[in-house]
Amino acid sequence: MMNEHNSGASGAPVFHGTTILSIRKGGRVVVAGDGQVTLGQTVMKSNARKVRRVGDGSVIVGFAGATADAFTLFERLEAKLEQYPKQLTRACVELAKDWRTDRYLRRLEAMMAVADKDVSLILSGTGDVLEPEDGLIGIGSGGAFALAAARALVDRDDMDAEAMARRAMAIAGDICIYTNNSLVVETIDE
Repeated sequence: MMNEHNSGASGAPVFHGTTILSIRKGGRVVVAGDGQVTLGQTVMKSNARKVRRVGDGSVIVGFAGATADAFTLFERLEAKLEQYPKQLTRACVELAKDWRTDRYLRRLEAMMAVADKDVSLILSGTGDVLEPEDGLIGIGSGGAFALAAARALVDRDDMDAEAMARRAMAIAGDICIYTNNSLVVETIDE
């Protein structure tokens, strides 16, 4: 989850965790996510599914943030993909506009890594729709660790995108206490 504090505004523990990594390499797109959900200092679940296919299955989404918020955003993204079929960037821009301006959606705390065979994007509640120049995305509490590891591995010819993602996620899991090695990995061939 994106919130890095031990308690929310009410003083109640908040959920932590999540590492999402997206890699574009060698004609393949991979989105990987860990499975840990933490409440305060307690691991509540170790095998949550934070990476999913949406639409007709040609789009992979990984989320970092509050789970209920992520499901709301999954549904909204699917609706935008139905409205703008085969136009992932347009669907994401339209979702980001709604997310930033809609009173209900504005309160959602999440980030999304979204990819299809043509484009990889980061979406945030501030209206950002960013396409990384290197085809690598890392979000969530362990996202920077996974991203750094992926950047260090990207030149290796002996590792394809999936092997690279699995190794980078393992490195992030060794460093970030809110990340585990129970992975969900989805791939698309470009």
